Amino acid sequence: MNPAITLPEVSPSRRRRGRLQLIMILAVVIGPMILASAMYQWRFWVPETRSYHGELIGTGQTRADLGVSGAPEVRWQLLVTVPGTCDTDCKQLVFLARQIHIGLNRDTARASHAVASTQPLADDYDALLRREYPQLARYQLEPQAYGEVAGKAEGAQLWIVDPRGNLVLRYDSRSKGKAILNDLRHLLKISQIG
Repeated sequence: MNPAITLPEVSPSRRRRGRLQLIMILAVVIGPMILASAMYQWRFWVPETRSYHGELIGTGQTRADLGVSGAPEVRWQLLVTVPGTCDTDCKQLVFLARQIHIGLNRDTARASHAVASTQPLADDYDALLRREYPQLARYQLEPQAYGEVAGKAEGAQLWIVDPRGNLVLRYDSRSKGKAILNDLRHLLKISQIG
């Protein structure tokens, strides 16, 4: 037969200290979750700054919603959209997309660049692109779908598209190449896809 085990009597001060330790552990574990939920719910202590330079597209829209028809890309993409004729701003964005693509250095294989236009490009410019930008993909752009997604954005736009075809960021013709390159590098760094 086993003898009965008797536990020593716990003093009230040790009991209080044990409860206090338990409360502290729960506060350390559960407290941040409650604080984060409250910050999200009531929008306090939310930083006003942002780390990206373009306009964030957080609506779940895709290249297809934008009106781009063509084979889907399985890499990150710098997509220039041209809702009319390709003017100086359009040409600047096509050049900028290529330079950003080159600027990715070792991550160049993870991205591509493309142009989507509602109208055919001018013959001389198209010949120049085929000669000097052989990797540039070309797509047809449906004006009605583009107008619904692009909204009040006018002229040529540069979009960063993820490998699943989701629109991530949008830039206009005044955007700086260094800022776009930094945004794309950051996306590639944190991305688990493409």
